[in-house]
Amino acid sequence: MFGFLKGKSKKEKVFYSMVTGKSIDLSEVDDEMFAGRVLGDGIAVWPEEDVFSAPCTGTVTTVTDTKHAIGLENGDGVQVLIHIGLDTVKLDGKGFETYVEPGQKVKAGDPLVKVDRQMLREEKIPDVSMLVFIEPNGHKLTKFYTGQTVEAGTSPLVEYE
Repeated sequence: MFGFLKGKSKKEKVFYSMVTGKSIDLSEVDDEMFAGRVLGDGIAVWPEEDVFSAPCTGTVTTVTDTKHAIGLENGDGVQVLIHIGLDTVKLDGKGFETYVEPGQKVKAGDPLVKVDRQMLREEKIPDVSMLVFIEPNGHKLTKFYTGQTVEAGTSPLVEYE
């Protein structure tokens, strides 16, 4: 009789894609820190566009000075890090334009940062980007949507309970 409540509850336990592209397992990332899940479990996306969006409704916790990484915390206290590209820290912010700042509230799909992916290609920097669960806050990651074409802000990437 109250089955509609289950669906609503489950939908709230989802992180959506932070960029349109192709999702892959974190182990496929050519970087030991991410592939080895040193920072935490997660998923990666090969982007097909330049704008990265919030994967959840929550609060921006971190925007690195180099603009290549953004931290978020959702209403359940789950903390994630969006890391754009590999070795992008060495660009010192070049090619990145942020739209948010720490403490700012965002909704899933809100733009966070724009990346000059053409510049990354010219610099021979892989643009594969990771969504890493830094602090699951007691929640269990239950489903990873790997091997799929995903859309920023609307396609589920990770479910948790």
